[in-house]
Amino acid sequence: MTWLHVERRDTPLILAFPHGGSVIPAEIAGQFRSHWWAIRDADWHIHELYDGLADATKIWTDISRSVIDCNRDPSGKSLYPGQTTTGLCPTQTFDGHPLYRDGITPDPAARMAWFTPYHEAIAAEIARLRALHPRVVLYDCHSIRSQVPRLFEGELPELNIGTDMGKTCDIALSDVVLAASASRSHILNGRFRGGWTTRHYGRPESGVHAIQMEIAMRAYLDEPAGEPGETNWPPRWNPARAAPLRDDLGRILAAAICFAKGQE
Repeated sequence: MTWLHVERRDTPLILAFPHGGSVIPAEIAGQFRSHWWAIRDADWHIHELYDGLADATKIWTDISRSVIDCNRDPSGKSLYPGQTTTGLCPTQTFDGHPLYRDGITPDPAARMAWFTPYHEAIAAEIARLRALHPRVVLYDCHSIRSQVPRLFEGELPELNIGTDMGKTCDIALSDVVLAASASRSHILNGRFRGGWTTRHYGRPESGVHAIQMEIAMRAYLDEPAGEPGETNWPPRWNPARAAPLRDDLGRILAAAICFAKGQE
């Protein structure tokens, strides 16, 4: 499957990337009003941001989240009841623009072919690494524009850490991640408490500790003011601009590995 990627390592750390892709499969491309809108809300440059920071297993999909969101409950149940959010097969952009042409409604069941293999890969890697280690950390990698008025008020902290109110990992893991995040604005279980990946796999009583990191893009990219347009989005990748955050993330991932090895 050329759109699904697994890079295996034997350390007790898995990095998952559900939203870094921008591929729209040819068979459904004509359903979207705009190709650019269909890829605009990706976690831009998230792979480059984490590249080489830790000796960890990496799992990612190239498929755009607008096709099917691999970090949503496959039942369609909202992760944040009562709050505006995007669904399993989003029908609007983050800013409320309709994604599909008139009369077209996406069929989630037909799109599970891009959801199920991604999660089968995660489950397989968790099982493989749990056979090697008493504890495994699943670290879900995300980023988002710093301001999206439709989804949240104001400006996000740079680092938004989610553990579903402490349910998905031992407090010792969130403590070391918070400590390593101290040089930046950060919050634990704020607007983003962890998506379906974190909540589904996080079973600390079984040795699987899951945590989500949602990064406000201004921490590593030059975000334009206001809603982005085709002429200024996505921002270009600039290694020098991202270097300070990469240093911080390197310390965060090192702390996660130490926790998994019982060295916290």
